[in-house]
Amino acid sequence: MIDFSSPRHRAKFGYLLLAPAVLMMALIIIYPILLSVDISLQDVRIARVGGDREPWTLENYDWLVRSGEFWNAVWVTAKMVLTVGGISLAIGLATALLVNQKFRGRALARLFVALPWAVPEVVATVIWAWMLDSSFGVVNWALLKVGLIGAPIQFASNATAAFFAVCFVMIWKGYPLVSIMLLAGLQSIPEEQYQAARVDGANVWQRFLFITLPSLAPVIGVTAVMTTLWVFRDFAIIYVLTQGGPIGSTTTLSILTFEQSFSFFRMGQGAAVGVVTLVICAFISRALVGRFANSVH
Repeated sequence: MIDFSSPRHRAKFGYLLLAPAVLMMALIIIYPILLSVDISLQDVRIARVGGDREPWTLENYDWLVRSGEFWNAVWVTAKMVLTVGGISLAIGLATALLVNQKFRGRALARLFVALPWAVPEVVATVIWAWMLDSSFGVVNWALLKVGLIGAPIQFASNATAAFFAVCFVMIWKGYPLVSIMLLAGLQSIPEEQYQAARVDGANVWQRFLFITLPSLAPVIGVTAVMTTLWVFRDFAIIYVLTQGGPIGSTTTLSILTFEQSFSFFRMGQGAAVGVVTLVICAFISRALVGRFANSVH
């Protein structure tokens, strides 16, 4: 009988406690990834568990390289990541700095900041789809009333308008998480650092540049990774608002994966898009985490 209380076997006891969680992670994460890679290497129209296997081939990845749809989806996804990620980070940082100040009603202000994140994604998107409707949407009505536009904006049929409408809804939905994470980071910064900086004559901007931003660098890195992964994988907002249209202007990699797999029933090609998306996300995550981790030292 092994005595797990002894220092010699204490590490083995830790591994034993971790084993159920590791097995569960392998079951719900690693196995689907391996299955997706396997399907991506087969010419599969509809994947069936236990069905006859097709021989492995690189035709699906060859299709990716030659497909204009894939490269358009990569370009749209990159634009959306930069637009949504950058603006969400800026708004999230601004709101975090605001609600970190001491004023009456601060708890209520924090509640309103977090409210968009609490609303279910599909429900919020359906509401925004109604508000952005070109015929009876409140957004076009308000813009017409104040004279900013002379005719209703066709958010569903204009490629540029559709792209920025999707970005706007994603920013509205995503910035509260950024704000909450940065607020947690702000509250972990010792007040003594700011007091010492004031004694040394540092103004507001100097305190922000030399104390706040460097202290927030690790949190900003993690937040940037989470926002990037969220934009990469988000499906509901884009599908409910535009279904990837018009003319592919909002077709991201997640939408392309769905279309190839469940609209055109080319699951091999859909799996190949998913695998490439996974590789891109892993590379970006590693680069962002490494970048912000190095900026701390």
